[in-house]
Order: sequence, then C-alpha cells, then structure tokens
Amino acid sequence: MATNRILAFVLIVVGAILLFFAYQSSQSLGDQVTEAVTGRFTDATIWYIILGAAFAVAGIGLLLFGKSSGR
Repeated sequence: MATNRILAFVLIVVGAILLFFAYQSSQSLGDQVTEAVTGRFTDATIWYIILGAAFAVAGIGLLLFGKSSGR
C-alpha cells in the first residue's frame, strides 16, 4: 500500500475520532448549559469540530487526489 494511502486513512480515522469527541463534548451537561446561555458551544468543542473536519477532509482529499507512488 502506498504511503499516501496510509497517511490518508490515518487522517480520516483521526478526523473521525476528533468529531466523535466533539459530539461527546457537546452532549455534556456543562456544554449544554453554556449553549443554552450563550447560544454556542465551548471553545474546546468548537476546536474538536474544526480540527476533526479538517483532518477528515484532508484525508479524503489525499485519498482521492493524492499521487500514488506506485504509478
């Protein structure tokens, strides 16, 4: 398997894990109260969402558009 594909899969998995943590964080009591009062999530939850999405998109982009070293 090409190094680019391995890296792409790692990025996708890390992005999915971060998005899972974002979901778990958004469901916590503290985050629910903060969202109810301010109308937005805590900074930590926002960073989990941003980084998770960025890693997942980068991994998918590398998987779809990355040059394979085998060709």
